[in-house]
Order: sequence, then C-alpha cells, then structure tokens
Amino acid sequence: MINKKFKENIFGYQPTKKEKQKEQTMQLPDNFSSDQEICMHFDTGAEPFFGAIIPPIFGNSLFVYPTHEEFVQAENDQKNHYVYSRGTNPTVEIVEKKLASLEQGEQCKCFASGMAAITAAIFNSVQGGDHVLCVSNIYKSTMDLLIYMQKFGVRHSVVYSTSKEDIEKAIMPNTKLLYLENPTDMNLQLVDLKFIGDMAKSRGIRTIIDNTWATPLFQKPLTYGIDIVVHSASKYLGGHSDLVGGAIITCGEIMRDLFKKEYLLFGGTMGPREASLLLRGLQTLPLRMKAHQENTMQVASFLSSHPSVKRVNYPGLRSQRNLELNNKQLTGFSGLMTFELINANYEAVKAVINKVKIFKIGVSWGSFESLIMSPNFGNNIDELIKEHISPGLIRLSIGMEPAEKLIADLEQALK
Repeated sequence: MINKKFKENIFGYQPTKKEKQKEQTMQLPDNFSSDQEICMHFDTGAEPFFGAIIPPIFGNSLFVYPTHEEFVQAENDQKNHYVYSRGTNPTVEIVEKKLASLEQGEQCKCFASGMAAITAAIFNSVQGGDHVLCVSNIYKSTMDLLIYMQKFGVRHSVVYSTSKEDIEKAIMPNTKLLYLENPTDMNLQLVDLKFIGDMAKSRGIRTIIDNTWATPLFQKPLTYGIDIVVHSASKYLGGHSDLVGGAIITCGEIMRDLFKKEYLLFGGTMGPREASLLLRGLQTLPLRMKAHQENTMQVASFLSSHPSVKRVNYPGLRSQRNLELNNKQLTGFSGLMTFELINANYEAVKAVINKVKIFKIGVSWGSFESLIMSPNFGNNIDELIKEHISPGLIRLSIGMEPAEKLIADLEQALK
C-alpha cells in the first residue's frame, strides 16, 4: 500500500495557508539546532519513503493525476506541485530545502550548473539599459556572461577595490545590480557584506553574491542584507568531483518571479540523479570542510614563509588583511587559496606546476583531491595586470591528502 503522506505529496496535495507560511520561512524544527544536523537529517525522514534511509531517486520526467481538475490545479501552481521534473521533483526538492535552511533563506532552486544559476539570477535582476557593478575580481565565466549581455543593452564595470569609498564612487545612476564574491576571485580579498547590503538597499540596487568559496557553513550573506546567494554545487557542496550543479537561495518574493521566468523558461534545472549525489555530499559537508580548513591552514603557513613566495592569499592566515571582517563574517575557511611567486612570469609558474606530483593539474576545486592551476596562460599577461592579478599567481585547492605530504610536494616543486 502506498504511504498516505507520500501519495498526497505526489498527487497535488494543496497545503493550508499556515503550512505555506511555514514552508516559505523555512523555520527549522526545535531539534535541529545546527548546520550539521541540517546536512545530515533535515527533511529526509524515512517515513514518506517506506523506511528507506536514503531518499529514492525520482527519475521520472512527469507526474500524473487521477482527475483533470487536480491536474489543472497542479498545472496552475507548478511551484508547489509535481507536474514535470523541469519544474519540481521530490529528490531535488529535498536538496533545495536543505540549502535554503543552511543559508537561512526562504527558498532555493537547484540548477544544472553553477553558471546556469548565475545566469538565471543576473537575468532576473536587470533589463536593457541597466548597469551592473562588479566588486573586485569575480569568476571569469561570470564576467564573460556580462560581456555577452551587452548585446541586450546591459552594461557593466568593475571596481578593483573593496573599500567602501571606492565602491560607492563606482555606482552609476543606472546601476541596478551589485555582483560580488566573498572572498573575491583569485586575490581572495574580503568585502564588507553588511555595508554592501545596507548601501544597496538604500539606493534600490539588488545584490548577488557567489558564496561557493565559504559555503553556507562558514558564511551566510542573506543575514547581512544580500538579496540573492548563488552556489556552484560542483565544488564543496558535492565534494566528490562527480557532480555539476548550481543553486540560488533568496526570498520568496524574488523566487516566485524567478521560478516562472528564468527557471522554467531557461530550462537549466538540476536532474534527480545529480540531486541525489548532492544529498550524499551534504551529509559529509561539515566533516569535509573541517578537514579542508585544517589542511589549508598548514599549507598556507608553510608557503607564507617560503623564500620563493612573495605573498599568500588566504583569509585564514592571521596576518591576512581585513582580520576584523574575518572574525565578523566568516566562521571558518575553506580549502581554496592562492600564492604569488617572487619570480612572477609564465616560465616560473609553468615550472612549479609541472613539477608537482600529488597535486593534479585541472580546473574546478572543492573536492577530495588537491588541484593546482594558474590563470597565467602565457599569452594573457596584459589582461591579468588589468585585472590586478599577479602573473606569478598559482591557485591551490587543498584536498584530503595528509597536509605534510602536500607541503613536501610543494617544497620540492618550489626548489
């Protein structure tokens, strides 16, 4: 016999007004008082799924209804009913509720990639004639998207500074969106999120932050007044280099509009199999982030005293700039860091990267393996300088290998 609660969920159960309000605010039950408990247990009780300890993968593309009336009701309210997996899916929905709760936001939607989430968030926030201000360095593909959007009359500029005065001066009369990462891309500078949130709201400007580096465990931007949080779930949230996905967390008002437009119409939605992998990753996220932080602190400390290294960019170092913001905004530090060679040229960068043995050369980050790469491709020095990135910069994603082995690998590569 089909479980009654499960059947109601599938066949268009209409929640009461009180239940809808509870769902929108994503209030945690009293017995779930920590992020670790949310990652492991929130909304994945076995009762609706016949006692299964892991939620099943609902791989079906559509959901059927016993009557036309119930189908019409569901079709007219796809956000709260299962109709077609491009809109809602039970497996994906469990992940979305977890991420919304972790970020202390009202609602979340998961996407097929981080860039799908970023694209939906930006397109929902601007229109032709608007200006987007990027605060310091951001992900290159996000910048490429903003360049592409010029064909639609959306302009952008970058303020390569995190000071309050410089950011305010860079705002234009038609600025409608502030986009940032914290810490910033490559240079890992810190931005005052409370200032950004308050200042933008006073001017009627929307804010979007890419919170992939910190994860919801170490930073909660919505609590500082940021409007939209985006994630690449391919990184720490998944954590096993076998998943490509993204997420948007925001308030119910923004999400209602975004769901009908950029989510349903763009079609870049997360599939149930990817959602199942993401659920697995979230269950161990707190343990993995603790290990990433411990390993990276040791590697960063080693590099900061190495004679071949000019500078280490990692907010976890006590000598790092903006220590006050560290203590206020970040409750921990992830495993992505950069360092700059004194000999800042392509040949030196290439020599170090080619000599490592444990680190793997590749893009992405945030998984169990340690990775190394550089934005210096040998033919883009002028572009790097324009973006305030040292040609001698090398990026490390510190994984789960013993820290002493990673340090020894870097030591022999830097000789």
